[in-house]
Amino acid sequence: MTTESKVIVEAEGIVKVLGAGASENKVLKGVDLQLHTGELTLMMGPSGSGKTTLLSILGCILSPTQGRLTIGGLQTHTMNKEQLAKLRRKHVGFVFQSYNLVPTLSAVENVMLALDLRDLNGPDAYDQAADALEAVGLGHRIKAMPSKMSGGEKQRVSIARALAGSPSVILADEPTAALDAKNGLAVMELLAKVAQDTRRAVLAVTHDHRTLPYADRIITIDDGRIAGSERPKLTEKAVEMAAH
Repeated sequence: MTTESKVIVEAEGIVKVLGAGASENKVLKGVDLQLHTGELTLMMGPSGSGKTTLLSILGCILSPTQGRLTIGGLQTHTMNKEQLAKLRRKHVGFVFQSYNLVPTLSAVENVMLALDLRDLNGPDAYDQAADALEAVGLGHRIKAMPSKMSGGEKQRVSIARALAGSPSVILADEPTAALDAKNGLAVMELLAKVAQDTRRAVLAVTHDHRTLPYADRIITIDDGRIAGSERPKLTEKAVEMAAH
């Protein structure tokens, strides 16, 4: 965490109950979490631990049953659906395991689609989309169709789409799960680079232990609760300093 880092997302006492009566399931049981700008945070935990539900709440897709969520200084518990959608469009970018690209649109058109949702279109949207693709190393593939892209390229387009409009937080759901080792590590390198921007936080849910070296912070969730949090890079730095 740098001196310029600040809390951009804060979750306090988040509880999420799904179902009712005999089928009621308390998926999250009082989660407290902060995301800091300039950091790549990894969230790990077994299946059914609540990772995806928490990610959906942080992205304003689901609302918590109890607790408070603040994004960019704005508290969400007082917002209606339209206000939450507006907050999500402005502040949150999503990266999905399955890419979620529109197959009939080119790379640049897929990114422009995200900008259109933020009420930006025309030449300015094209330029911003092209810049986002350039930033992820695909400036030479802006006209390519998804059917002509590798899995790694599709995920880079997905990241460019998430970056479009300069959101405050990037939320990635298993971003390397559908990729081979080489492309998976390339995507993590890219997310780590994106996270260096002190205006933005990046959170990735993952089962992939190959991603751990890229993390500024690793959060473990189990049975709907935060089970641990560590900053491996700070630990490594402390060990190095002690050795000298």
